[in-house]
Amino acid sequence: MKVEFAPLSVPLQRRLQTASVVQWVFSFLALAQCCTVAFIALFFTRFWLVSALYAAWWFIDREKPSKGGRRIHSIRNSIIWRYMRDYFPITLVKTAELDPRQNYLMGFHPHGVLAAGAFLNFCTEASGFSTLFPGITPHLMMLSLWFRIPFFRDYLMSGGLVSSDKESASYVLQKPEGGNMLAIIVGGAQEALDARPGSCTLLLKNRKGFVRLAIEHGTPLVPIFSFGENDLFEQVRNPKGSWLRKLQHRLQQIMGISLPLFHARGIFQYSFGLVPYRRPICTVVGKPIPVPRKHRPSEEEVDQVHQKYLNELCKLFEEHKAKYNIPEDRHLEFI
Repeated sequence: MKVEFAPLSVPLQRRLQTASVVQWVFSFLALAQCCTVAFIALFFTRFWLVSALYAAWWFIDREKPSKGGRRIHSIRNSIIWRYMRDYFPITLVKTAELDPRQNYLMGFHPHGVLAAGAFLNFCTEASGFSTLFPGITPHLMMLSLWFRIPFFRDYLMSGGLVSSDKESASYVLQKPEGGNMLAIIVGGAQEALDARPGSCTLLLKNRKGFVRLAIEHGTPLVPIFSFGENDLFEQVRNPKGSWLRKLQHRLQQIMGISLPLFHARGIFQYSFGLVPYRRPICTVVGKPIPVPRKHRPSEEEVDQVHQKYLNELCKLFEEHKAKYNIPEDRHLEFI
């Protein structure tokens, strides 16, 4: 006998979608601190052995974030991420086939405030990455300091996040069997300080390390532009030269992470809060750019490939911007 369940009502679906986004925002804003507090606090309770055993495991497993991580497919396929996808909604668009016998280095733009598109598309299966790109295993790079936090590091690795250092990148890109994709949010934390609705400014003009890495491994570069990524939050005005921008840059130099002062809507009201707006994100994956392999490329060779990458990214943006309500006179700006 087949049991059929009644579909969820629209109001309930919207509540579940909001709840999924709230837990995601919380995971990046407070979960790391909670994990640290819990790890320390357990030492002063009768459950101290939990922290002691985890500390031993942590030491043994300390290199794992730089060795491809440890994804857990049940977490990547969780229904929570599908509710989060439908909240905005988020869509992944393929413009070219990717050969599963190759490894790829993808540049993701823009960072946005919390990189929602990058996380959902590459760290979960909510947008159908494995269906669109069969035989390709995605990895997304994240600041190394986050992998130093107990318990939280395992949560990050479960989705396919890896440490953002050269050793970690090389481990993924040099796998001889192919079928690996390494995504780098090239603008990084600094670009998040310019993330506001309507912005098309990318911190990319002098970011060439990822290009050098691709040349050293002979890995094709794939440009990605995520339309709508900057529209999820408002941000307090912080023009270059202002005291706030100087303070944010100083804190970034000390801590390694930027601290954009963002806001959007609340859980039960729409005027103010830290929950992102319900605005669509469409992540468009461009076609691969062949890269010749050379162990020690010259500055001129890096500049040539970098310029070709910029041209392909601009082309991708111009070809698709009309579909996502970007004005005809708006173009990418590289700083």
